Amino acid sequence: MIKRYIIYGLIGWNTEVIWTGLHSLMVGDLRLSGFTNLWMFFIYGLAVFLEPIHDIISRWRWIIRGIIWVFVIWGIEYATGFILENIINLKPWIYKGPYAIDGLIRLDYFPWWFAAGLIFEKIHKTLDIYILDSRL
Repeated sequence: MIKRYIIYGLIGWNTEVIWTGLHSLMVGDLRLSGFTNLWMFFIYGLAVFLEPIHDIISRWRWIIRGIIWVFVIWGIEYATGFILENIINLKPWIYKGPYAIDGLIRLDYFPWWFAAGLIFEKIHKTLDIYILDSRL
């Protein structure tokens, strides 16, 4: 389980750096300035606890699974952002705009989180193949 936590944390970190780098390109920063922070590693690592959910819903239609992942990810994103902001006074992200809720989640990220959830399933399956101590 520790191996998987670290793998999910590293994948999340790298994905966030790429995502924010692409965003910087879209706003005219040709340096592709991507970023993340230390706390995000621990948040992304929590994906290890989503594996049992995937095991339960894995035979369901992909569209239903994708929708479930969106709401699970929004829940985790809101809860972890709320906790970090209110307990240690840290705002690891601040979403703005008409679709932002309390600066912690963005409703217009629905398609991105939908895709991320289905990609998570592929990563989980791959880890099941290559990491034998999947439940240790």
